[in-house]
Amino acid sequence: MLKTLNIRIIHYKTVAPCRLLRNRTSFSAKSYAAFRPSYPPVLYKTLLAYHKLPTPSGKLLDLGCGHGLISRELSPHFKSTLAIDPSAGMVNQAKDMTKDPKIEFKHGSAEDLDFVPDSSLDMAVAGQAAHWFDYTKVWPNLARVVKSGGTMAFWGYKDNILLGYEEATTIMEHFVYGFGEVAPGVEGMGKYWEQPGRNILRNLLRSVTPPESDWEGVERLEHEPGQKGQEERIAWQTKKMKLGEVEAYTRTFSCFTGWKEAYPESRSRAEGGEGDVVDIMWDHMIDAVPEWKAMGDKWKEADVVSDWGTYILMARRR
Repeated sequence: MLKTLNIRIIHYKTVAPCRLLRNRTSFSAKSYAAFRPSYPPVLYKTLLAYHKLPTPSGKLLDLGCGHGLISRELSPHFKSTLAIDPSAGMVNQAKDMTKDPKIEFKHGSAEDLDFVPDSSLDMAVAGQAAHWFDYTKVWPNLARVVKSGGTMAFWGYKDNILLGYEEATTIMEHFVYGFGEVAPGVEGMGKYWEQPGRNILRNLLRSVTPPESDWEGVERLEHEPGQKGQEERIAWQTKKMKLGEVEAYTRTFSCFTGWKEAYPESRSRAEGGEGDVVDIMWDHMIDAVPEWKAMGDKWKEADVVSDWGTYILMARRR
């Protein structure tokens, strides 16, 4: 039987940007690092094949580095790496998880690169961060710090679908993007996404174009979730998961962080409460799939394949 919550719906006019959410007490850098999907080898091979410079190249800049995943993967291909993130919590998490002396982690943003010398970088990258950038500042910054012949690469992923379970995916989208009541007494998470960043990402960064005056050889790879027959370097974010892993992943959504702050009295069942919006969402999803429902309390062990919409944007400095 589906459970509902007696929750008071509150309406806000504005929502804080992501980099502020990631500094809030309700955001867990540790959970983000544990449950966010990693990137497959084919992604890094695609970036380095475009980069074309010898290994190890000079210096890499990782913008919005998060917990340092990208820096650690690419470090062997560069003599040194500078990794920055606007969240002090994420920088601390990255330092805790990284033993590589070639990587320097620093609190900072893509909009403020005054501490980076001119023409000092061989490559600048941003994974799942470029949809937040202020490009009136970022493009001039990158044009100054990336040397001629150097490269930039941005990539990211949007909403995942559960292949073969379209009804459950539709329910998840209803809760994640719904406004107002999505179940009796339960407000959806739609208005708690930070905009315009989320819509820029959902459009696979198509609105972002490197200026022709500074960049050439622009290459863009895109994959819409559920599309079949695409080569692996394009459809690079598809992963077999346990349903419990998918559930934990949905709790890293920034919209859920915002929802929790609007409803601090709502506690998840794992915390001993009656359930929060994610618990209720998964109640509906499990009830929609007979094979999951038949598993009872063991539904989290069910195997699924998540397929994310993805993009890669690459360009070379003139």
